[in-house]
This record gives sequence, C-alpha cells and structure tokens, in this order.
Amino acid sequence: MKLPSLLTYPDPRLRAVARPVTAFDDRLAALAADLCAAVEAASAVGLAASHIGVLQRLIAVRPPEGGALRIYVNPVIAWASTETMVNEEGSVSMPGVSAGIERPRAVRVVYSDLDGVGGGEEAEGFHAAVLQHEIDQLDGVFWIERLSRLKRERLIKRYQKLGGRSASFANLPP
Repeated sequence: MKLPSLLTYPDPRLRAVARPVTAFDDRLAALAADLCAAVEAASAVGLAASHIGVLQRLIAVRPPEGGALRIYVNPVIAWASTETMVNEEGSVSMPGVSAGIERPRAVRVVYSDLDGVGGGEEAEGFHAAVLQHEIDQLDGVFWIERLSRLKRERLIKRYQKLGGRSASFANLPP
C-alpha cells in the first residue's frame, strides 16, 4: 500500500470545509485505513482526512489510554465546557512549529463509526484538545487561525525560516 501524501501549509485545501460522509462502504473503510497509515507514518496524535487531501468528515485519533487508533465519522462537538486550558499544538502539515492554543478543557463529541452506528464520547484535557483540533480542520479552520494575528505572523515567519512554503494565510483577520 502506498502511503497517502500529507498536504503542507499553505495548501488551500487545509482551509476547505469537509463534506459529510454519506456512504458507509468499502471506500470509506479504505479511506480510514489510509488515514490510519498516515497517522502512524507521521507519528501524529491525530489527523483529519483533509490532511491527505480528502475533503470528507473523517478523523483518526490516538486514544489517551493507548491502543488502536479511533475513527470518528462526521464528528461534531455537541458540548464544550466554559473552563479552558492551553495546550501546545502543531500540525504535520506545518512541521517544525508549534504554539499554545486555548480551547475548552472538556468536550462531548458525537460521531458515527465506520458502519454508520452513532456514538458519543466525552473527553477532557489533551484528548479534548486533539479532538477539537481535528474537528476544526474538518470545518476548514487551520490551527494557526486560533492565534492572534501577531502570534500567527511570527509563527509563519519561523516556519518559512525552517524552509516552509510561502504563506498565504498571513492576512487572515485577527
């Protein structure tokens, strides 16, 4: 099996909104397998299908207790706590840079599995941040958009110094 290529910043597909999955079939299972292979190859904590150029609402995330990757189809944050926390975040699509991102400390995510069976999960701490980060990606929100304009511009300059591509997101609103 050939590993899927990861998109790199500033590819415009990283800001595209993913379409809901409607067919729970062999193609979805194959996409999930590709996504899991990409997570493993990148040593990532999680990935959205949009990271491999597929604009469908599918994410693969490492569970906090370890074990096999979890697949979430059409995940949505149904509830988020008012209490927040800051986690250091980055992206395999923008390697070499990271920044503290403030997010709700706890969330409830509703989703389907690969067979279309609905489920829900409550998460807190780092796992909650990972789920929010990947669901943001499905919603077309690249993680640096959660930074202030000044922090985002500085991070983009650091990324460019590391050999990253020219930045097209630099002029996002604060």
